[in-house]
Amino acid sequence: MFSVFQECDQVHIDDVSSDDNGQDLSTYNFSSDGFHAAATSANLCLATGVRGGVDWMRKLAFRYRRVKEIYTTYKNNVGGLLGPAKREAWLQLRAEIEALTDSWLTLALKALTLIHSRSNCVNILVTTTQLIPALAKVLLYGLGIVFPIENIYSATKIGKESCFERVIQRFGRKVVYVVVGDGVEEEQGSKKACSRHTVNRAHIEEA
Repeated sequence: MFSVFQECDQVHIDDVSSDDNGQDLSTYNFSSDGFHAAATSANLCLATGVRGGVDWMRKLAFRYRRVKEIYTTYKNNVGGLLGPAKREAWLQLRAEIEALTDSWLTLALKALTLIHSRSNCVNILVTTTQLIPALAKVLLYGLGIVFPIENIYSATKIGKESCFERVIQRFGRKVVYVVVGDGVEEEQGSKKACSRHTVNRAHIEEA
């Protein structure tokens, strides 16, 4: 399944939701709906991450909806998603990362939790990682509790500046945007997007 997500990556989890007819997926068989055969036989994936065909797009939308359901269900219980054996390995790996990085994850989670707890603030993630791997990383780092899935954007196909513009279009102009990044791309992209939309104030910080 990942190969299809990789070829037809989306910027946001709901970008293909308009193709979803709302069908009950509780007993839906993803492995036998013919989606994989259509995906491998047709070379129709466009630069925007969209293939032709109403039926194909509906099945793709089903898969993104299922991903959203899994993320939402397990964002507070990643161990339940992994199972006992993998859960122990995951916890051990996280402990090793913490030891080698001066507890950067604990500190990051503390700051993000503080922001998330405020009624008028939200955490938004814009990443150059493709969307599905990005969602997996957020869950594995235990950050799903502070990053609702609808606040995660992949800039792989459209770039961070375009993602910043989408964020501003969604939340409006009369808000304060604080952009934290590790390079000039975040600084330049956010400044361009903010100036283009004449937001009230944009505070740029480098991590």
